[in-house]
Amino acid sequence: MAEATKKAPKYVARLKADYEGKYVKELQKELELANVHQVPVLQKIVVNVGLGKAKDDKKTIEAAKNTLRKITGQEPVETVAKNSIAGFKLREGNMIGLKLTLRGERMYEFMDRLINIVLPRLRDFRGVSGKAFDKQGNYSLGLTDQSVFPELTFEETTTPHGMQFVFVVKTEDKAHAKALLEKFGMPFEKEGK
Repeated sequence: MAEATKKAPKYVARLKADYEGKYVKELQKELELANVHQVPVLQKIVVNVGLGKAKDDKKTIEAAKNTLRKITGQEPVETVAKNSIAGFKLREGNMIGLKLTLRGERMYEFMDRLINIVLPRLRDFRGVSGKAFDKQGNYSLGLTDQSVFPELTFEETTTPHGMQFVFVVKTEDKAHAKALLEKFGMPFEKEGK
């Protein structure tokens, strides 16, 4: 009877388990940090799709929503223009894109798929740029086409759109953020090319 009440072990994403089990100690030693709380931490991944000229095309909007739903498992939120800009034929309140924020297990699972499945499928891929860090240590990565995601069928990729991923890292230094992403397997291009 006692065996029936045992709970199944809680699922933990592979990269999260590696981070908590190995990477924290390794990074603290490699970066010569005095305190374990100074080790860089991946807080969230923000996924954006800017619709640009297609903001009035219902088919493109629905394709972008479907893409984000399928690749992340979450419902995207519509982003609206805060200001009117006549040069872009944009009015305040117009929908201009979609976004969503991944945290916890979904964040680690998504990053695992992005690094190990999606990026290697890119044509002529030689690595991601090591210069796309901002002052706080956050890393931005953009894709011009969603067809490299294996979750999408051919019919779902007939309306191409790009997307941007922002890896928000809590750290004191850009170099520390890069070291963290390298531990996770982010394929940075070789220096000197």
